[in-house]
Formats: sequence, C-alpha cells, structure tokens
Amino acid sequence: MAFNLDMYPVVYTAQYNPKTKTWEERWIENDKLPYSELMKKTEEERSEIYRKRNDLGLPSVSYTSQYGFGCFEGMKAFSTKDGGVSIFRPDRNAKRFADSMRGLKCPPFPEEMFVRASVEFVRRNAELGYVPPYNPEWEKDNYASASSVYIRPFMNSEGAVGVGISVAPLVVICATSVSSYFKGGNTKAVTTKRIRATPYGTGCIKCASNYVISALAKKEAEEAGYMEVVYLDSEDHKYVQEGSSCNIFFVLDDGTLVTPELGDTILPGITRSSVIDLARDCGYKVEERKISIDEVMSKAVECFVTGTAAGITPIESVTHEGVERVFNNRVPGKVGVEIQKLLKGGQYGSIPFTRDWNKKVI
Repeated sequence: MAFNLDMYPVVYTAQYNPKTKTWEERWIENDKLPYSELMKKTEEERSEIYRKRNDLGLPSVSYTSQYGFGCFEGMKAFSTKDGGVSIFRPDRNAKRFADSMRGLKCPPFPEEMFVRASVEFVRRNAELGYVPPYNPEWEKDNYASASSVYIRPFMNSEGAVGVGISVAPLVVICATSVSSYFKGGNTKAVTTKRIRATPYGTGCIKCASNYVISALAKKEAEEAGYMEVVYLDSEDHKYVQEGSSCNIFFVLDDGTLVTPELGDTILPGITRSSVIDLARDCGYKVEERKISIDEVMSKAVECFVTGTAAGITPIESVTHEGVERVFNNRVPGKVGVEIQKLLKGGQYGSIPFTRDWNKKVI
C-alpha cells in the first residue's frame, strides 16, 4: 500500500500568532463520513471526497511552496491486540518537530500541545472507523505486511514571497492508512555520489528541502535495478551516512551492531533510537560511530535500514563502485529479525514493551 492520498476526514491545524505569541488551534472536520459509509461510495465519489479533504486552505505562495522552507514529522498509530489504539513515542516526535522548527529560526510548536493534539486527532478519526482493526493474520510475518496509521504533522509558512523566515507558521496534522513502505522484489542498495547533507546544513533536522536529493537519488537507484541508496559523507566521501529516507545499521563479522553516529548531517531517528535500546536489551554490543564504506564492504555480514515508514527493512547487499557485498546469503539476518519482532510486537501489543513507549489513545 505504502503512502496514498486517501486522507482521513478530521484534520488538526494551529497557527502561531506573533502578536499574542500563542498558537491558535482549529479542527477541520471535512465531512465526518464514517469509513463504512465511504466504502459504499463509487470510486469516482470517493476520489472527489479525497480531493476535498486535501484542500486545507494553505497559502499557495509561501516560503514553503517556493523554497521548501518547512519541516515535518512521520509517526504511526497502531491498533493493538487488546482492541485498543496507541501512538508510538509521540513525545520523541514532538521534541524533534520543535527542534526542527527552532532550526528553521521560527517559533517552535510546543511539545505538550503536539502530543495532546496527536492523541485527540487519532481518537476522532478512530471513532469514524478509519484506524485499521487488528488482524491476527499480521502475526504470521511478524507484522511485515500489517496496516497502521501514518500520521503526518507538518509546518507550512504563512503566505509570503521572497526568501525569508516564517514568523506565523502553520502546523497541520493529517493521516492515512499504510502498510509495507518498500515495494516488493530485491532489497539491494547502491552507494550514490549525490550528497544528502553537509556540515552546518539542515541534515539533522527533518527539513522538507532535504528530501529533494533523496527522491532523485532513490529514483536513480531504482532505474539501475536497486531498491535503496546509501549516502556517503560530503567531505571525505568514505563514511556511511544514511539511506534515502532512513537510518542504516550494519552487523559486523564480530557480532557488533554499528550505526553512524549522530551529528549535523544525520537525522536522529526515533526508530533508530528504539532499535539501539532493544538491541542492547538483547545483549548485542552497539556502537554509534563513523563507519567507512570500506569497512562495510569487508566486514559487514548483515544490514538493515530503519525509519517510521520503513520499520526495520533488511538490505540484501550494498554495491559500491561496481563491487557488491552480499549479506547473509540475501535473506534477512538474525539481528534485524530479532529486533523487528520486539519492535513490531510491542507496537501492536502482542509483546509488552519494557519501556513506556506506547501512548494510549483508546
């Protein structure tokens, strides 16, 4: 399924008022059509409903539309085995969103408001039947094909033209249902000469403009027969950074799990952080440090990428300068599979987390 534009009917918005220095909240309830009633409509009728839901009345000319000046988050809500609905670690998304807005020199959206609005947003849409119900069949493949709610909070500037900084930003929370992010087929990756982020840039914040290069690099990789790209650093072009839109991990031949250390070119992924904690719980040695592509090509025996959309996705090989390094005979490795079971099991409520990571909605 991946992403689509079948947006949920209830949308949350807030705009900063620079005069009062407060955020003015508003709920847009486009049609409040229950999901069961929506499915009775014809495809043409549904398309028209979706079109109207996507019209949020945002300014067409703004720092965001003209220059990519904006930021966003990606998080998920899950229907759980006990019949409830939970959001995974929204407090972490709240902090990163506020940090991104600070990085763009505009008023940050308050973290407590972010969490409260996210919970109420999911609750209102769940009441209309838009959260996919828990399906025991999902357990058969460790939730690899399970459905969830992909929540997209994003910042848009006020109407403006000319390069500048937003002083009255808008925040929108919308959502759609998603399942597996990556397409089926091979899970090969290839290094790219394109640069995702540079020192003193915006690589460590979830800035909208960062993803233009990601889209181009991923398209080029797909045209060459790969699923994913691997970025190297901008200065030495030898150290691994990230995948196209996800963090990356390697298991070395001595059993150590390594991921590139955080800095101003690496996004602090919430799934990344969770994987590190779960791996250490399992007794694995985890290192956050620089890892060169040469070390990957000579010592890595397993690789996977992580992200809200990607979850934990195994990578079967990495190709660099025409040479392919195959991992674990092209099948998912032990470490990634073990952590995936813990992460997805905890998110869907079939395995209890040892940490307070699920924010209960229903």
